Amino acid sequence: MSEAPAVPRTASADRVSQKDIGLLLRPPRPRAGWRLLPARVGAMCAVELQKLRHDRTELYTRAVQPALWLLIFGQTFTRIKAIPTEGIPYIDYLAPGIIAQSAMFIAIFYGIQIIWERDAGILNKLLVTPTPRSALITGKAFAAGVKSLIQAIVVVVIAAILGVALTWNPLKLLGVAAAVILGSAFFSCLSMTIAGIVLSRDRLMGFGQAITMPLFFGSNALYPVSVMPGWLQAVSKVNPLSYQVDALRGLLLGTHAHLAADFGVLLVAAALGIAAASSLLGRLAR
Repeated sequence: MSEAPAVPRTASADRVSQKDIGLLLRPPRPRAGWRLLPARVGAMCAVELQKLRHDRTELYTRAVQPALWLLIFGQTFTRIKAIPTEGIPYIDYLAPGIIAQSAMFIAIFYGIQIIWERDAGILNKLLVTPTPRSALITGKAFAAGVKSLIQAIVVVVIAAILGVALTWNPLKLLGVAAAVILGSAFFSCLSMTIAGIVLSRDRLMGFGQAITMPLFFGSNALYPVSVMPGWLQAVSKVNPLSYQVDALRGLLLGTHAHLAADFGVLLVAAALGIAAASSLLGRLAR
């Protein structure tokens, strides 16, 4: 009796390449850490900014203080003409300083949020993920920078309504955005560093209130460095806010500025702030 004919093997209509077969035999190589780092920083930044979709109250309330500075303080001292401002109206001279001030006030209390995340158990969950601590801090720092940039846009609009002669050069405005983001990144990291030391929201609020006004008045935001006493000039030279204001004033008003030195200091300050906050993040989560 003859055997039954063999059933032909089934074949797929799709062509299978040698590369696809190789993927079945061995898993793909994971991407290197330096390639994943920007994506993780961007993801953390996006998570932070998602909070604005649920509550925009902070953006509206934060716009009140800079508006009062420009409307009351700026216009009053413009009439008094008591502060030398290199031949420009005082309200014009003040506007970049108020942009830097409002950005700093948003960022300097950013550590309160990370303490709240610790109390809610969110921080511990983030720390057990493969995301490096530096990526967590960098994402939060640049999210603070974006929030401050939104605040800066509000101040620029108010200043333009008041007749401040600001530049509208797109390249210079990009430089303004970079200065605001870098300065806010440093001050938010400073806040998170203090949070890693004091470990309490109440203590952090006390420290934040204690350093914000000295940082503001110890800079060139309200008056030029030349009119300060000698000891305050020394403070101003080590204050990152002074370099941020100098960059903003040079970009927005066209006054003499040391842009290379200003951005160099802001970059170094932001990098040191990220390193300090990252080293203390584990202590905060204990």
